[in-house]
Amino acid sequence: QVRLVESGGGLVQPGGSLRLACTASGVIFSIKFMGWHRQVPGKERELVATVTSSGSTDYADAVKGRFTVSMDNAKNTVYLQMNSLKPEDTAAYYCNVDATSQAMGVRTSGDYWGHGTQVTVSS
Repeated sequence: QVRLVESGGGLVQPGGSLRLACTASGVIFSIKFMGWHRQVPGKERELVATVTSSGSTDYADAVKGRFTVSMDNAKNTVYLQMNSLKPEDTAAYYCNVDATSQAMGVRTSGDYWGHGTQVTVSS
């Protein structure tokens, strides 16, 4: 199976910046894409951004022009550079990966999630 560990969350003032990172570990043969979702208590988890191994990206309308997602294929790591942060960006951010890996000696494809990192934007 695949394990994901996020880092870089914290408290920042409006207009500030944060850079999140997420590294996938395990017996990984290939990664189709990695990405970020966020969730506020009482609301459904929503897409923030995704990036494929070839570099194609997708962003939620709310973060276009402010956030940048990228992947380091050699390190199995995805980054989310967040600029011009707003209070409405406050949420738990979750990393995910669609990957082919080895589980119980069998090569399988699946979707995996990290435990999340909190981002709080407040004065």
